Amino acid sequence: MIVERIWAANELRNYHYVVACSETGEALVVDPLDWRACLQRANERGWKITQIVNTHEHKDHTAGNAELVKATGARVLAHARAASMIGGVDQGLAAGDVITIGRSVELECLDTPGHTLAHVCLLAHAEGPALFSGDTLFNAGVGHCRGGGDPELLFKTCAQQLARLPTSTRIYPGHDYLLNNLRFTRHVETNNQAAADWLARSEKVPPEEQAVLTLAQEFTVNSFFRLAEPGLIDTLRQRVPTLPARPTPREVFLALRELRNSW
Repeated sequence: MIVERIWAANELRNYHYVVACSETGEALVVDPLDWRACLQRANERGWKITQIVNTHEHKDHTAGNAELVKATGARVLAHARAASMIGGVDQGLAAGDVITIGRSVELECLDTPGHTLAHVCLLAHAEGPALFSGDTLFNAGVGHCRGGGDPELLFKTCAQQLARLPTSTRIYPGHDYLLNNLRFTRHVETNNQAAADWLARSEKVPPEEQAVLTLAQEFTVNSFFRLAEPGLIDTLRQRVPTLPARPTPREVFLALRELRNSW
């Protein structure tokens, strides 16, 4: 599997991905807002784009579909319950569906509600696991739920699905929010040295060159996976007086997500 990450250089800090089969040159594009950049990269590599996947229905992930379809004839795939909101979807996806790219790449669909109610993440098993996580999971953070989502569902998605993936899984999110997310981690975990080290390194790197973090690294810098940390709980209790002295992971996650909304 070959993965090309494309930085959109826009205000929303989008990342797009072109995923290709090394044997056939067939390619799939994830969330092609900047469809020209995706097409240009595929053409430079000699690949043929045959499929488009939208992780969810928000326009900053779907607005390039129509033009990319015109240019390539690609089929559009998305969560079955998001298809009518997106329009022009050729195949609705459900948990467990497998998307094949050429002869060598398979992407398993995970039903990951939270940021929206109809969101998919794509899990690649070949050549080491990789997750195309859309707006569910970011480097050092998670998605907000203010555009039709549900923080309770986001907690379940993170705790019951994403946290159980192999720790070697590479995370490919839909946006570059790494610096702000690391700063938030430092805000709620002042003694998190791993986050401090990543922040110091990452501040010197342009978005298009930022590192790809693994899930193991997320466990060290992403507070939404560190819900039992005493320092995090102490900080949250200072800011959220209603949080119990011994909160559950769910209570910590929801308080953390609410705090992040206004931070």
